[in-house]
Amino acid sequence: MSFDVEEQYDKIYRYCYFKMKNREIAEDITQEAFLRYFEHYHCLSKTASLKCLYTIARNLCTDEFRKTSFEFCKEETADFSMEEHVITSISVKNVLSRLSHDEQELLLLRYVNEVPIEAISKIYSISRFAVYRRLKSVSNKFKEEFRKEDFHE
Repeated sequence: MSFDVEEQYDKIYRYCYFKMKNREIAEDITQEAFLRYFEHYHCLSKTASLKCLYTIARNLCTDEFRKTSFEFCKEETADFSMEEHVITSISVKNVLSRLSHDEQELLLLRYVNEVPIEAISKIYSISRFAVYRRLKSVSNKFKEEFRKEDFHE
């Protein structure tokens, strides 16, 4: 096997949850994505495997969204004891909400799920350099918006 299934399972789940904002649906889609991957594509290289898994997951999310008139529900918020952590989390969510869905997805793939640049370039069918440029642009935009937050002057 070309990658750690447990690690990628968690990352694909987070990706699906990001897209669907529903735990049960994200779990179902994640399981279905891996089933389809292992049925048809399990012999691919690591980079190709990641591209394939994310493409399957993205398509399943799109299908689910189309199949049901799903209304996005608000994310559940955890009860944190540290005030600063809560304030930072709120600030990050506010800044992320100002970014486009594509920009949010790009940040999730690269910085949360740690998907390699090469795999992202294949997912989006663009060059690695285009991915670098987009990441730099989105990261700068995020930083600029974050500096504007009242809590972090």
